[in-house]
Amino acid sequence: MKNYKPKGRLSAKQYIDGILKGDRVLLSRAITIIESNLESDKIIAKEIVQNILPNAGNSIRIGITGVPGVGKSTFIEAFGKYLITQGKRVAILSIDPSSQRSKGSILGDKTRMEELANLQEAYIRPSASGDTLGGVANKTGETMLLCEAAGYNVVLIETVGVGQSETAVHGMTDFFLLLMLSGAGDELQGIKKGIMEMADMVVINKADGDNIRMSEMARLQYQNALHIFPQSESGWSPVVSTASAIKNIGISNVWNEVLKFKHLVDENGYFEKNRNHQQIQWMYNNINEELKRLFYGSKNIAVELKNLEADIVTSKISPVKAAQKIIEEFKKSI
Repeated sequence: MKNYKPKGRLSAKQYIDGILKGDRVLLSRAITIIESNLESDKIIAKEIVQNILPNAGNSIRIGITGVPGVGKSTFIEAFGKYLITQGKRVAILSIDPSSQRSKGSILGDKTRMEELANLQEAYIRPSASGDTLGGVANKTGETMLLCEAAGYNVVLIETVGVGQSETAVHGMTDFFLLLMLSGAGDELQGIKKGIMEMADMVVINKADGDNIRMSEMARLQYQNALHIFPQSESGWSPVVSTASAIKNIGISNVWNEVLKFKHLVDENGYFEKNRNHQQIQWMYNNINEELKRLFYGSKNIAVELKNLEADIVTSKISPVKAAQKIIEEFKKSI
């Protein structure tokens, strides 16, 4: 193993040894290196990821998303605490494409999940957002591997909001959980069809007090709606249930459904097939990100792009022709 040690950093071996021992401080410092865009850190990051790989992959990865106000953090805290009572060690990673700019979600998640954050068996970390969702997926994927190598056997990946990031999360998890509310108008209007199709389970949260009857009605609506979609390649039929994270009702049922899903996909071979597909897709994501970095990082390309922008707005060249011209310019430099 190469002992490369830039100023202010430990050696890659020290991070690796710390991660494998479950040292949360060294795990956090290693994730910071994973998220860094410094070239010297990228060298260490690649070495860390490569060497922890044999100890990673032994968790069940659950993606969690939901409409605004659904109570994701409260649900995740209740769910995480329940999993710990079942002998699990839980890592919670949150994806927020705006977090690198605003930092808004970083303190927010730990504040909202204060009880869970204080448990030794739990680890909460916001993901690096990067400039693109592909970057988010890659760095979150590497963070996930580090958490698994550190002994966390359930990884919950939370998306912030409902949008494009769901596709990135679905592409790196085994089970996709969609949280919904009842009583928010037409239950089937506030969510995109594509996200519904990705869901392995829909949970109507805040099903307590006066909301119990409406939650049950929403559950039936969603269950009927899910029957319209073609069956997933996994062979699993999505289920809908109700829960109250505040009252701690229905939380164990969610985990029971995850276990049923895992048993099915282990038996029919889909679990391994899906993981293999995700690994290959991850490679292509990295290739795409590196190509974009090389392209936009070129000073010559940056100058030429500015010139082409000026030509486009003055109608000297069409956007299509400009794109072809800049690509040809880039190919000459390869």
